[in-house]
Amino acid sequence: MVRGFQRFQDFVESGEGIATNILADRLRCLQRSGVVEAEPDPKDGRRVNYRLTQKGIDLAPVMLELLIWGAEHEKTGAPPAIVAHMAANRAAILAETRRRWKDRDPTPILPWLGGPRRSDPKNGKA
Repeated sequence: MVRGFQRFQDFVESGEGIATNILADRLRCLQRSGVVEAEPDPKDGRRVNYRLTQKGIDLAPVMLELLIWGAEHEKTGAPPAIVAHMAANRAAILAETRRRWKDRDPTPILPWLGGPRRSDPKNGKA
């Protein structure tokens, strides 16, 4: 939702340090709960992309509040100016999050967190 991750390997390489067996189990639990769904990658059917369901994207307001709360109360990598902007513009952040989900746009909404490298047609950079 925030970092633009779609593939198992994206999560493994996220820097969180989660063991692959734990990650696989959590993704299965999220699927069983109806929060994410797995679908074949349109470019390579052997790969699986994970996508939030409607139930999953409906968690966006909760996740945004947790992100803001965490950044305000704990030391995080989130730049204070960005957190302040998010706190002051909650509705716009949520609208953009939902737009990206609807349009299947994997661009990270919070780029300082990193995400899968994708080409950017606006500036021609990856």
